[in-house]
Amino acid sequence: MINAASKKSTVFQNIPCTLVTGFLGSGKTTVINQLLASKPIDERWALLINEFGRIGIDGSLLASSQDEAVDKNSIAIREVSGGCICCTSQLPLQIAISRLLSDHHPQRLIIEPTGLAHPRELIHQLSAPHWQTALQMQAVITVLSGVQWQQDKYRSHDGFQAHVKDADVLVINRYAHLSDSGKQALQAWIAKLNTQVHIIWASTVQAAPDNDSLATTDITALNNQLATPSHIIAQQRTVNINHPQKRSVGLRPPNTALSPTSLSSATQANEDNLVSADVELPYRYHEQQQDMILAGWRLPDHYVLQADALQEWLLKLPSWQRIKGVVHTSDGWLQINFTPDSLTTSTVANQLDSRLEVILQSGDKSNQTDLNGASSAIDWEVCDRELMALVI
Repeated sequence: MINAASKKSTVFQNIPCTLVTGFLGSGKTTVINQLLASKPIDERWALLINEFGRIGIDGSLLASSQDEAVDKNSIAIREVSGGCICCTSQLPLQIAISRLLSDHHPQRLIIEPTGLAHPRELIHQLSAPHWQTALQMQAVITVLSGVQWQQDKYRSHDGFQAHVKDADVLVINRYAHLSDSGKQALQAWIAKLNTQVHIIWASTVQAAPDNDSLATTDITALNNQLATPSHIIAQQRTVNINHPQKRSVGLRPPNTALSPTSLSSATQANEDNLVSADVELPYRYHEQQQDMILAGWRLPDHYVLQADALQEWLLKLPSWQRIKGVVHTSDGWLQINFTPDSLTTSTVANQLDSRLEVILQSGDKSNQTDLNGASSAIDWEVCDRELMALVI
């Protein structure tokens, strides 16, 4: 009994842990891919991804983008979906981390909160006594898009600023369009929010937003942060918590009526809040989270959608902030990753089903954190019929 207890305590002791944060569409995936690609070949790492929606796409996007030379068996990826882990109870976070540590015995843990998160509550949670000996918290790495920063609707957005305030290291990408005076203005804006943050100007990422490689100097600077303790996390700060309201429906084939289904029956079958793998397809959910509207679809793999028409339909959705998915189309299986300043598609291997998720800006004019104030009232039944009409 003593030996077993000793072995368990060894697994949960001083695991280096890094948070990679950033606002929605900032480019976190590129930075995380670079960190994973630079993993020593003899080490086991774990990645915990927090999805705001319930379909579960980011894990497959990250896994499929890893270079073939990387031993994928030495990188465990787990998703916690259906809400922000820093805006809910600590239980989902505790379960996810505990399982990653006990099931995979990683030598390093990377956590990616949702881009809509206020990371201060997550930082506070990870400063709790039961994690202080298990996790060795390293520098909080935050990604900031120069394209986003140049727009006032982002600069003045509380959620956008929150990531900068709670960063140890700020990776700035997509800044090629900024003049020298623009860069100085950006640095001055950062200094007002966080005087202690260390800045890395990611040269390759700003030149090619969809490129998964950073310059050698950037890689070295990033890797150095994996062994640098976080002064932000040591401060144990707190944040107000918003509780989402959720709603979902079950999709039916074209020309038939939709019938309501209970989301709880699906989520109860999966402790990480992902939609259950055996849920009847096709399926759609939508919900309100803070000042954002989320919606997602899962379709059977034999549903083939017209590729060009699908992209045109997605881009016409009102006030969209992020679109991602893995979809069976007339051009084959496509990985979709859209932000307002970057539209990326690439071919991927065959999947078990098609998955789409969109994040739209709410049209609540009274909300001062609204990015654009545009009306986002949507008839989801109409959306369902339009999407089903794209099936060949």
